[in-house]
Amino acid sequence: MDKHNSSELLNSDFSLSKNASSDSLDSDSKSSSLNSKHGQESLLDGEKVMGVARDVTYLCPYSGPSRGVLKVTNYQLHFRPTDITPLQSTLSVSLGVVSRIEKVGGASSKGENSYGIEVFCKDMRNLRFAHKQENHSRRGIFEKLQQLAFPLSHRLPLFAFSYLESFAEDGWQVYEPVVELRRMGVNNDMWRITRINDKYEICDSYPSVWAVPAAANDDLLRSVAAFRSRGRIPVLAWIHPSSQATITRCSQPLVGVSGKRSREDERYIQLIMDANAQAHKLFIMDARPSANAIANKAKGGGYESEDAYQNAELVFLDIHNIHVMRESLRKLKELCFPQIDQTRWFSGIEATCWLKHIKCILAGAVRIVDKVENHKTSVLVHCSDGWDRTAQLTALAMLMLDPFYRTLRGFQILIEKEWLSFGHKFQLRIGHGDERHSDADRSPVFVQWVDCVWQLQQQFPTAFEFTERLLITIVDHLYSCRFGTFLFNTERERVKEELKAKTVSLWSYINSRQDLYLNPLYWGPSAFGPNTPPSPYSRPQTVLVPVASLRIIKLWKALYCRWNPTMRQQDPIFQRTRELVALRAQLEAAAAAAAGDHAARQHRLALTPPRVASPHHV
Repeated sequence: MDKHNSSELLNSDFSLSKNASSDSLDSDSKSSSLNSKHGQESLLDGEKVMGVARDVTYLCPYSGPSRGVLKVTNYQLHFRPTDITPLQSTLSVSLGVVSRIEKVGGASSKGENSYGIEVFCKDMRNLRFAHKQENHSRRGIFEKLQQLAFPLSHRLPLFAFSYLESFAEDGWQVYEPVVELRRMGVNNDMWRITRINDKYEICDSYPSVWAVPAAANDDLLRSVAAFRSRGRIPVLAWIHPSSQATITRCSQPLVGVSGKRSREDERYIQLIMDANAQAHKLFIMDARPSANAIANKAKGGGYESEDAYQNAELVFLDIHNIHVMRESLRKLKELCFPQIDQTRWFSGIEATCWLKHIKCILAGAVRIVDKVENHKTSVLVHCSDGWDRTAQLTALAMLMLDPFYRTLRGFQILIEKEWLSFGHKFQLRIGHGDERHSDADRSPVFVQWVDCVWQLQQQFPTAFEFTERLLITIVDHLYSCRFGTFLFNTERERVKEELKAKTVSLWSYINSRQDLYLNPLYWGPSAFGPNTPPSPYSRPQTVLVPVASLRIIKLWKALYCRWNPTMRQQDPIFQRTRELVALRAQLEAAAAAAAGDHAARQHRLALTPPRVASPHHV
């Protein structure tokens, strides 16, 4: 079996071997490999079986009860029915996806399947297993699950530190901050690269490398950090290649109820505006509703006063906080799993407000793009602390403005840059290995952004080098704890824990199997190699401006409803996509060969001396 072929994860007997890699989460829009129907489960390198329970019944809400064997490893929970049928297949779920585990029933429970375990997952589903009381298997499995699903709560390492598989490419080398800044043209007359935060002393949640106005010295940067929440000063996210208009990001100013001012902060914002010679104005996009921003003054925060910040215009984008988004996703899960009420499907979606929130984020990013692209004006983006809504807006605006980020590798760099290096708190928002499922810091901020990317794919199907399969794979491994990419909250913590040396990057895995994610409809740079000739039908879309309207925005059923067989697409689209990618590569190679032959023929004709007319025909 191919070591990197996750689609054959469980396509074999249930005896466990260690010769093949698997991916219990990598899935297409139809289903994931958790539903493979034949075959033998293969352990990942570093994966071990930790517990087994026989004569267990999986209570599937769609196909009914199925009796079989339940196994727990240090990476996943695996159930294999005694009799595999088209409706009753093997089930495998990463333990990192588990949100909480509860016992169902007690010693006095009567009735069939009333005694067992229920597993609540972060990926929109719940799993229930019935145990026979006389087998005394529930306690052992429950304790193993509690320990292995929440290793940090039991002072154990996450599975990523045990995972040993190697790949041809080291995904940790995908993003190099200085290389990316130089791609954007920094250093230049207006912007410089600084390592003032090399030891993370100015801001412990920022990266070590920043791009700041060239006229701002280090003393000014330190003064500005003292006036910004968590020390998160305005730094460069993106610069327009022709107009030099910029997107910068930061946290809220520490204005407070007394309306404090900082001359240094005001001067620094002026320097950002002056770095763009084509405009004499700066837009400050505050992601929050204005009421929330005003309320933050009572906590010592707030927003920039237009009186204090000359030539700056403040705009509130009305995106709600992490608590509102968490509740919205909870309602969506109730709507999508286990059963869907067809009579109230649309009203149910509306009641969750999920699509409304997606619309607000897209609309905010569109406003940023409009100011930068059409008005050639620089934009400063922040929310409260600058690591949730700010990341959503800057990363989405950069995706719309820069075609590089719409390539497979560019998208990886975008996530590394705007989400990971700038300190989105993945550990707190996702709760990796932590049993505190009701923690107020949990929120689907990153998933919401990936949903926005999917909305862009729907409106611009030829603009992205990758398909939604890549997005689903990223979301799945956001939870899985198999790779080190999304672990911890900040770059500083990842450096301290030596993630690059001790864990595998998700990009190593993805880049070893790029053909699974390529979009056959893509027209743009680097789709199938640098030597691919441009197509005469190519219509490159440099800047994407989506319609941020509820008339257009759709529910991403391939992600949120994928566990419900009635909501799945009937055909394996991802396989047809791979065939189209291969066919396109063949046709373009043939076209390139034909063009080469034609050029050679023309060259030979050019070297052939002209014929002289015969005197007999004069």
